[in-house]
This record gives sequence, structure tokens and C-alpha cells, in this order.
Amino acid sequence: MKLLSIFIRQENNKETNLQRAVNIIIACGAFIVFFFWSMKRLNLSFDFSVLLDFKYRLFTGFITTIELSTISLLVSLLIGFLSAMGSKSKILPLSYFCKTYIQFIRGTPMIMQVYLFFYIIGTAWGISSRFIAGVLILSIFEGAYISEIIRGGLDSIDATQLEAAKAVGLDSKQTMRLVIFPQLIARILPALAGQFASIIKDSSLLSIISVIELTQTIREISATNFAIFECYLFLGLLYLSLTFPLSMVTRAVERRFKYDN
Repeated sequence: MKLLSIFIRQENNKETNLQRAVNIIIACGAFIVFFFWSMKRLNLSFDFSVLLDFKYRLFTGFITTIELSTISLLVSLLIGFLSAMGSKSKILPLSYFCKTYIQFIRGTPMIMQVYLFFYIIGTAWGISSRFIAGVLILSIFEGAYISEIIRGGLDSIDATQLEAAKAVGLDSKQTMRLVIFPQLIARILPALAGQFASIIKDSSLLSIISVIELTQTIREISATNFAIFECYLFLGLLYLSLTFPLSMVTRAVERRFKYDN
């Protein structure tokens, strides 16, 4: 029974370090076994040494993806916050403008928006830099989703807490800093973490306008050496190396903002 307890979560929903380590190893092992079993059924073998000749290009593409995602993350947060506030505004034209933007972006695929904003709007306004265009496209797309996350978080906070803050003499800035903001962060952080990971992954779609980020670099390399499986499997690992640490950091911040802390 003691051995089986390693695989059972306790009644208080907590896990020991031993439980966590053992079960992570088992889960990862199951994925690895399934993957290599599938390879064996197809008689596939990978040779990643073909990528060594392109290590500088891969490094450059990797750095470009980080720069693109980081800048887009910051800009999309700003866009999301402003559009969330705008959609709740009492000024109706502003409110409906923000709501229309959110509905249009969320209701259409990003690949269509890439072509629309780059070849039509970008050309009309003289945006020649593909990197800047990529940042704007990615930020506008992700900003709509972040806006809904923020709006939902604000709506989930009970209005009676605002009344209680007034009753104890807090002004609007103190209410936002001491009452609203801590709860808002704790409630929206899990959803924002997923959205931040999406920013990194969605940056791959900018390869269709030849932004030389990681995916475009891999496409060019695979067209040269025809090692398609090796290239795209390595691409997945590189994206995972970016999204996994982000997930770990977000969990740490989420624990920091829990009410019992």
C-alpha cells in the first residue's frame, strides 16, 4: 500500500516531492516509449548531425523569435489592457469600437489577418520592415484575447469589495493597488500564461511573410537538406525550450499571489 501511495494524490490535494518526481518520470517515459515505438513501426531513424552545418542560422532564428515574442508580449499586454478598459467605457463609440475589434480578431484566423495587415494595411501605411509588421500583427491578434482575459477577471471581482474599500477609507488608487490588482493577477495569471505561450508559438505563422524567425529558418534548412523530420522535431524542441520555462515561472508567480500567502 505504501508503494501505491506514491501514485495517489493526498486528500488535501497536495503532492510530495517524491510523488512529483516519480510520476513525471513515468509520464515522460510513456511519451518517449510511444514515440520510439511509432518510429520503429515505420523503420525511421533520425540524424540530427545534419543540423550542425546550420547552427549559426538556427541561433539567429532562435534569437529573432525571442525578440519578436518578447516585444509582442509587451505590446499585446498594453493593447489588451486598453481594449478591456475601452470595452467597459461609458463612451459608447469607444466601447463598441473595442468590442468590434475583439470580435473581429477572435472570429477570424490569424493567417488571414497576417495577409490583411501586411499586404493591405501595412502597404497602405508604408510599413516596410517585416519584423515591425510581424510585431504589430502578433500584438493585435494576441491583444484581443488578452483583453477578454482581463475583462473576465475584472467582472469576476465582486462589486461589494469596492464598497468595502470605500467604507474603510481607501481612495481609488489604493483600492486598485490593494484590493483589485492582487485578486486580478491571481485570477487571470493561468489564462495569461497560456496566452503568452501562444504568442511564442503563433510567431511561427509570420514565416508566411518571410520574417526570418525560427520556423522560417527551419523551412529554408529543410528545403536544402530534405531532413524534414529532423528539422521539425528539433523545431518543436526549441519552442518547448521557450514555453516550458515560461510555464514554470508563471506557476511560481501564481503561488506568490495566492490569497493564503
